[in-house]
Amino acid sequence: MTSVFINLPVKDLQKSKDFYTSFGWTLNPAFSDDNAGSIVISDTIYVMLLTHDHYKQFTDKQIADTSTTSAVLNAISVDSPEEIDQLVDQALAAGATEGNPQDYGFMRSRTFSDPDGHSWEVLWMDPIAETGDWAAVQEKYPQQA
Repeated sequence: MTSVFINLPVKDLQKSKDFYTSFGWTLNPAFSDDNAGSIVISDTIYVMLLTHDHYKQFTDKQIADTSTTSAVLNAISVDSPEEIDQLVDQALAAGATEGNPQDYGFMRSRTFSDPDGHSWEVLWMDPIAETGDWAAVQEKYPQQA
């Protein structure tokens, strides 16, 4: 099984750890210290929160100012539309800012930016759309045709 590690430079490591653990993601202390925080989203998805000095050890590029520049859009799927609202509402309560929601009927999402401006999209897609049977999707969601 392949794992995904999303490495994010953060200005205030403790604030970022508190933010990401506030909505149910967990901190892995075995891979966390004064320079990094390993946040476990699932068995195969991790967010590595890195201080700017530590992050700079992995790249020669300048760190993007994500308060004004989009560097990446991180997207994570959930099992139901209700889970979108639960996760995003918890992120907002923890200090996130909300972006523009999207609703295509068969696919719905809400977005938020963490305290450092890193963008996250939380999405749900009807399993019928995952099959690629667009005739069935249009039949179920005619308003989106």
